[in-house]
Amino acid sequence: MNSLIVFIILSVQKQSPFTIYNASAGSGKTYTLVQDYLKILFTSNSLLTFRTILALTFTNKAVGEMKERIIDTLKAFSDKSIFKMSNSMFEAIAIDLNIEPKVLHERSKLLLHTIVHNYAAFDISTIDKFNHKLIRTFAHDLKLPVNFEVELDTKSMLAKAVDKLIDKAGSDKELTKVLVDFAIEKTDDDKSWDISYDFNTIAALLINENEIPYIDKLKDKTLNDFKTLKTNLKKQFKANSDQVTEVAKEGS
Repeated sequence: MNSLIVFIILSVQKQSPFTIYNASAGSGKTYTLVQDYLKILFTSNSLLTFRTILALTFTNKAVGEMKERIIDTLKAFSDKSIFKMSNSMFEAIAIDLNIEPKVLHERSKLLLHTIVHNYAAFDISTIDKFNHKLIRTFAHDLKLPVNFEVELDTKSMLAKAVDKLIDKAGSDKELTKVLVDFAIEKTDDDKSWDISYDFNTIAALLINENEIPYIDKLKDKTLNDFKTLKTNLKKQFKANSDQVTEVAKEGS
């Protein structure tokens, strides 16, 4: 199964802004990406070009792998043994860029030295980390608190949403009646009146991808729609209950 490459490299020095690789797993995507990244560095007149490259991927694991592969490749290119041992990437870059092997070797040593001594600027990032940095930079323009935090704890986030809903009790007359009626029904069934437990359980369905088709059907429903549904269910339940009672009487 083919999958679209999930690593993006953009450079202000590159003529074509986008290159898309459509490749299957294990086909050498990382190899190709490292090669493209190094080509940008080798064709630049500045040793600090890596600071102008925006390299994004999905996971922290992929970030670590890419940075490690780039450093390891430059180390291999910088070693004198590169002229004695065959290295497909070294040879391919030398041919593609029309650079003498000795020049490429020396250039690799300079780049490696520069990156190591400016490692903080050697930035390969995840997409979400980049977006977070971007939003924080323009927090004032987006009318967000400068010290805003990103909440990744799903359970905590859902619990806060439930708490905000319950906090509306008293200010929203219609919602208050629904919440109170629900609490009374729970106590009538000898259950705890605490409705937050039920709401937290239901809220978990919102992040379950298997429930998405059903949630989509409910998202446009109003409280009145649910009241009507509840009334109809009660009538149906009573009718079924009466029918079962009649059948039981006839059989006795």
